Amino acid sequence: MSIKVAVIGECMIELSENKANIVRHFGGDTLNTAVYLTRANPDISVHYVSALGTDPMSSAMLAQWQQEGIDIELVQRLSHKLPGLYLIETDERGERTFHYWRSDAAARYWLQTPQAKRIGERLHEFDYLYLSGISLAILSQADRLTLLHLLADCRAGGARIAFDNNYRPRLWESQEAARQTYAAMLALTDLAFLTLDDEVALWGDSNESQCLTRTRALGVNEIVIKRGAAPCLIVQPEYRCEVQAIPLTSEQVIDTTAAGDSFSAGYLATRLAGHSMADSARYAHRLASTVIQHRGAIIPLTAMPHPITPDHPSHEASHVPIA
Repeated sequence: MSIKVAVIGECMIELSENKANIVRHFGGDTLNTAVYLTRANPDISVHYVSALGTDPMSSAMLAQWQQEGIDIELVQRLSHKLPGLYLIETDERGERTFHYWRSDAAARYWLQTPQAKRIGERLHEFDYLYLSGISLAILSQADRLTLLHLLADCRAGGARIAFDNNYRPRLWESQEAARQTYAAMLALTDLAFLTLDDEVALWGDSNESQCLTRTRALGVNEIVIKRGAAPCLIVQPEYRCEVQAIPLTSEQVIDTTAAGDSFSAGYLATRLAGHSMADSARYAHRLASTVIQHRGAIIPLTAMPHPITPDHPSHEASHVPIA
């Protein structure tokens, strides 16, 4: 019997610019994670929760998601709205700059439709719910509260919740609003993926111990801190583990789009397959390092690294007790 995971968020039209050439793809943080989650663990039934328009681009998105094995039953079609759009500019080091057109995108309104109640009821059927800070940021304040209450009900019914911090200041009305929402979200979270730079930007942390203290105080059981090319850090109440990233040269790094999204997908997919935290991080690093050697958010299926073999002692991880 497959594990059911609902991924909540927004997918947009992605335009990537490379030497005056513009290529169109589809992307968005949670959609990227949904794709890689499906690819990395075929035993997971991934359902995407969002809203799109009735336009040809929205139809093309849905067709592409179905080709990836993502269930689209919980994606609403809004005739008066369109999907958002973003342009990626990539510099010579592979770092990217984003330009967005999404202020009235369909995904912002998925909780305001006549179908929203039915979809909320369906979410109680899932084993895992996954969302990001962007999933929350695009909503109105009232809809954020509605979603938080829905997540709390699902969790009380036995679902587990994974959250990726993905903090984008431009999407929030204020830093204080973001802090309050993140605190409420993390209090409902079982597995937190925290990009350290985002935590610093949101909370003003000067070191990762502040991040860990705050997140553990909110009740998160499993915390994964993503630190780019540095080792990731995994913390549970009585466990601490660092896992080295895959070293790459600057020439190998083509585009860092979806690096964090694919890492989260690789980790969750491997954990749900029954592997240890250390081995899950090893695969997550391997997947993310592959993704950043290609342009765009979604790499060719043929480039996907194979899932890891059954657990074995990892030479890339060090374990020390939490003080």
